[in-house]
Parts: sequence; C-alpha cells; structure tokens
Amino acid sequence: MGRNATAEEALPRELAEARFSRLYRDHEREILRYALRRSAEPQDAADVVAETFLVAWRRLGEVPVDEEARLWLYATARRVLANHQRGVKRRTRLAERLRDELRRQLPLQPASDRPVLDALAGMAEADRELLMLVGMEELSPSEAARVLGISTMAARTRLHRARRRLRARLAEGDSEEKPEAEIEMGEAR
Repeated sequence: MGRNATAEEALPRELAEARFSRLYRDHEREILRYALRRSAEPQDAADVVAETFLVAWRRLGEVPVDEEARLWLYATARRVLANHQRGVKRRTRLAERLRDELRRQLPLQPASDRPVLDALAGMAEADRELLMLVGMEELSPSEAARVLGISTMAARTRLHRARRRLRARLAEGDSEEKPEAEIEMGEAR
C-alpha cells in the first residue's frame, strides 16, 4: 500500500510539472515582453517574469487550461509588476528619509578628522572596525567584543595593537606632509 501511494503521488506531480513546463514554454516570451515594456530595468522585468511563473506554479490548479491561461498570466504579471513598483517606491521613500535623517543626525566631518579617516581607510578591515566601534560608536572594548564575536581579552589586545598601528599611520602622514609644505615654502621665496 505504501508503494502504491508513492506512485500515485508521483503521477500528479509529474503531470503538474509537465503542465507547468508547457505553460512556461508557451507563454514565457509574451510575459517577458510585457514586463520589459513596463519595467525601468531589464533585471526588474526578469524578476517580474520569475515571480509570475512562481505564482503560476504555486496556484497551478487555478490556472485555466486553455487560451485563458495566457490571460491569467498577463493578469498575474500585472499584479506582480504593480507590487514590484510599489516596493521600489517604498524603498526610494525609505532611502530618502534615511538620507535626510543621516544629514540631521551626523554633522559634517570637520577637516581635522580627515587625516584620521584617511589613516583608518588604509588599515585592515578588522582593525578599522574595532577602532570605529570603540572610537566612533563609543562602545566599550567588551561591547565591541560581543559585536565582533570575540572574547573581551582578544578585543582589548587587538584594540591596543590597532591603536598603535593607527598612531604609526598618522605619524607617517605627518612626515609625508612636511616635505611638501617645505617645498611649497621654498618655491614661494
């Protein structure tokens, strides 16, 4: 009995897969053209087609079996496209709000911070992240350790070494700027 149940379950699945394959083969190009004409980017159209046929697979029992299947797919693609466009608008509005909020919350970096930011940019990612968590986010070394998934002792050791490397980079930057300043002064004489 268990063997027959498995065979009976496989048969409808095979029929469903064959029906879906035929549906996709017969209408994929039409739905793609429809989506391309209505999408800002080709990859958005591809997403609309993929989502449309995903809905068709999930609701295969509701998809008409005759020429109405094409119209059902167009209607589904239309709804998927509308959802996609609403999502784009939501993300755009959210990004604008976030950008405005960041402008209000984050003061412009003073010019005096530029050497530090430049030195940080040239450091290894692990050092930079630890220094920024402690220095800019004002986390304690033990809090930074939890964020990074390391022990407090490891964070303290790494922080000590990272600060030493940062000081060295800043000192290098100072020594590189001095000769240029001397050259400019020499040329001005």
